[in-house]
Amino acid sequence: MTVLVTGATGNIGSQVIQHLVNRGAEVRALVRDPSKSSFPAGVAVVKGDFLDIDSLRSAFQGVSTLFLLNAVVPDEFTQALIALNVARSAGIERIVYLSVIHPDVYVNVPHFAGKFGVERMIEQMELKTTILRPAYFIQNDLTIKDVITDYGVYPMPVGDRGLAMIDVRDIAEIAALELLRRERAEQPLPLSRINLVGPETLTGPDIAAIWADVLGRPINYGGGDTQAFEQNLKQFMPAWMAYDMRLMGDRFLSDGMLPEGGDVERLTALLGRPLRSYRNFASETAASA
Repeated sequence: MTVLVTGATGNIGSQVIQHLVNRGAEVRALVRDPSKSSFPAGVAVVKGDFLDIDSLRSAFQGVSTLFLLNAVVPDEFTQALIALNVARSAGIERIVYLSVIHPDVYVNVPHFAGKFGVERMIEQMELKTTILRPAYFIQNDLTIKDVITDYGVYPMPVGDRGLAMIDVRDIAEIAALELLRRERAEQPLPLSRINLVGPETLTGPDIAAIWADVLGRPINYGGGDTQAFEQNLKQFMPAWMAYDMRLMGDRFLSDGMLPEGGDVERLTALLGRPLRSYRNFASETAASA
């Protein structure tokens, strides 16, 4: 019985692998270049790419449970559909798919819409899957920590509706627990969806106030201008991705990213501990600066 982890070298995938190894699972990691990867002892490394069908067929052979994580790339939707079709042909009936919260609401945002299309395939083809729907990753804000500390501004267009931000460490642990639950079940379990949210829903001014408290000096909320947000992003990412992120920011402002009733309690019970807070992240980031 083998759990295959895709996106294995990324921040979430690598943590998922560590959790699985710590809990005694047999783990296989799918990577593009094995020579550039490093995993805990006992993890089997296989070379593969979502657009290389033969490599996927080989990697999926003998796998009982699949963790499917696709990067935000122009052909993310195609990659995910190929992976699920190959998994189905390989007889894999235990899947955990990392989607995104509210993909049925953020319908004009490309990477949300793509994930919603993948969810539709999973449902229509009756694939035995846990669909994890994470909200905004707290660690995304590592990319703007210098703006916060050097200029006294929190620049993300979070808005006033609020985002239920979640720590990626909690995402990885929950994913590992779901993989093990499916892996160790006597029979493949039915489709389920889990919203992955943080312990509180924060607005832009809320987050600026947390940073001000942690740093001991004024921090202003400077978000809300998604056009400027897009232009800034274009300095270090492709224009299509910057536009995708801008559209997401527009939906932050209009809709927020809110939990449903019982989400926090469900995750707390699943982890057996409280969810990590944004304040924890800000304090850790400030201490390590």
